[in-house]
Amino acid sequence: MSFVERPEVHPPAPWQFPDATRHRLSNGLTVALYDLPGQHVTSTRINLPVPLAAEPREREGVATIVSRTMDEGTASHSADEMAELFEQDGIGLHAGVAHQGIWVDLEAATRHVRTAFDLALECLTEPAFPHEEVNRHRLQRLSQIDHEMADPSYRATLEFVRTFYTTDSRVSRPTGGSRDSLAQLTRDDCEEFHRRWVRPDEAYVVVAGDFEEAAMLADLEATLGTWLVSGERLSPQVTPDAPADDRGRVVFVDRPGSVQTEIHMGWLGPARKEGSQWAPFPVLSYAIGGSPHARIDRVLREEKGYTYGMRGSFRPRSDFGQFVVGGSVRADATADALRLLGEIFSGADDGLSAAEVKEGVDYLSMTAPARYATADAVADEAASLHLVGLETDFITDYLAAMRELTVEDVNAAWQQWSSSPRTVVLVGDAAKYAAAVEQLGLGEVTVVSDRAGVAGKSEAQ
Repeated sequence: MSFVERPEVHPPAPWQFPDATRHRLSNGLTVALYDLPGQHVTSTRINLPVPLAAEPREREGVATIVSRTMDEGTASHSADEMAELFEQDGIGLHAGVAHQGIWVDLEAATRHVRTAFDLALECLTEPAFPHEEVNRHRLQRLSQIDHEMADPSYRATLEFVRTFYTTDSRVSRPTGGSRDSLAQLTRDDCEEFHRRWVRPDEAYVVVAGDFEEAAMLADLEATLGTWLVSGERLSPQVTPDAPADDRGRVVFVDRPGSVQTEIHMGWLGPARKEGSQWAPFPVLSYAIGGSPHARIDRVLREEKGYTYGMRGSFRPRSDFGQFVVGGSVRADATADALRLLGEIFSGADDGLSAAEVKEGVDYLSMTAPARYATADAVADEAASLHLVGLETDFITDYLAAMRELTVEDVNAAWQQWSSSPRTVVLVGDAAKYAAAVEQLGLGEVTVVSDRAGVAGKSEAQ
């Protein structure tokens, strides 16, 4: 019998985010091209840096309706004609809003990418905003609010942002607007918002896929490069988002008869301005609440059986971030689950082990190639980072720094933020469990109505 010698297995080489070539079209539009051989479906993202806070307060939600109706008919084609034009070449267009701007997502086979750019340009430059389409989407959004309010996870998130942020912060209110702000919204509001803010000034285009660079630039120049508007771009006057001084509170949203309690807890965390400084926080997230065998699930799910799963992670924003924990537990375990979460976080204050840090570093650094294996993932990450003022070398930098982390680095990063005041929001049966929660000493428990505050601030009972 002959034996084949087992090959020696070497650790994978350090991975870097794909490089882009950057160009400026004749109209000033900035373009980043990611050539990814073998990715024959090209993914394009168009960022329009219009902060959500630019919406008029009394018409919040208009950016969402604009993003949903730009392709519902233009000056050149009806809504049905536009749908047929997209469908005949298998082109997908989706648009939406984030707090930093409006985004447009295009998917097309590389051979149809010029047609996709043409159609996107038509939607961006000459949307008709037909009354019937705007009203249909407005009514859909109002219906969506009812569905969202029925979801305890969304209800907890809504109350959390109201409690954590100042009332002047746009992020403290629903991205898609409230019933009050949507009640009188019209096509004229959409047209005015579009005219003021949907412009090529400072827009950013990301294209990822298998293409020839010169041909792609020619297609972009002939389409999006012709996008011109008159007048200077306005600078939106917005109030910066800020954490509330009294955010360290416990709020119980009363949902009588609920058999589960939704828990949402969070406190201040870091912004992700530099990759090397951000490196410890994904590792902390993974070890404490970012995986099924992290500390939170190991206790609340495996040992106690209180939950099907609960997640916690650091979530960065431009100026600051948060550590947020969310998930549902058995209603009768509400107070004990909160007590155990406190013990888990106190245990993290004492430090993660070397094994936990190594597992987090290995998983996050070695699975990065799989997370960014498609053109869609590359384009999405590049565009998302750009909206918050970062480029993709941020990912390469933090992965490189992550591989050099020590246990001391990771534990110091946790201790830097873990003593911040904690916001706790619960959605469940307050009559049964609020008193037990108050006995934990987390602070005075404020009970609010489940239905209160759909349009504005919740009213305490």
